[in-house]
Amino acid sequence: MNKAPSLFIGHGSPMNAIDDNAYTRSLHQLGGSFEKPKAIVVISAHWLSAGTWVTHMKHPRTIHDFYGFPEKLYGIQYTAPGSPITADLIQSLSDDPKIQLDDQSWGLDHGTWSVLTHLYPKADIPVVQLSIDMSEPPEFHFGIGEKLKALRAQGIMILGSGNIVHNLRQIKWEPDSKPHAWCVEFDEWVKSKLVAQDYNALMNDYLQSTAGQLSVPTPDHYLPMLYVLGASDSSDQLHFEFEGLQNGSISMRSFSLGL
Repeated sequence: MNKAPSLFIGHGSPMNAIDDNAYTRSLHQLGGSFEKPKAIVVISAHWLSAGTWVTHMKHPRTIHDFYGFPEKLYGIQYTAPGSPITADLIQSLSDDPKIQLDDQSWGLDHGTWSVLTHLYPKADIPVVQLSIDMSEPPEFHFGIGEKLKALRAQGIMILGSGNIVHNLRQIKWEPDSKPHAWCVEFDEWVKSKLVAQDYNALMNDYLQSTAGQLSVPTPDHYLPMLYVLGASDSSDQLHFEFEGLQNGSISMRSFSLGL
């Protein structure tokens, strides 16, 4: 196979799983634009753990980890198989940190299936999730991404699902609301650093401005991007698959590396 890409997808509201908008249509188009991967490793903003874990079950459950949304969302079942073989391979790539196997506690949360339901609606590609240890600094997460890079040569896609800007305290309930100025500023700052391949700035300087502090009040939605960058090569072509802002304080910026 050709080398699989490394993707970062902004997932935003769970409603994007069932909405038809420019963002979701871009995901449908993206899913058909490159060779079908053998498996997908997802780093979702919604699996936070002590230590680093990877799902190891053959049939991961669909997790509806949100409240107060329409009943239709709770009926979604993303029935992609798991891949214990891929999980074992991931574990073998890292002695420090040790990556632990999860056979029953997690599954596929909405950071994963709300994206994959558009990328691969047939749910016919094996999926594993890798957790985020929030006690560790940015360099740690980038470093795990560097270890995952080897999977791409085997046709296994790396997918980070989060949001570059994610501030729910400043949210506006209309999806097409005018974005806050700081949201626009930080989203553009990250774009410029991605274009320049200045990953050190993205790891170390993202909280140096007021815009950064407002855009990343907690790092859970930002960190998945660092895994994607760590799994990239300097020769990978960067392509912004979607650029846009929702609800005033959420960046939906999504990009691919290696297509």
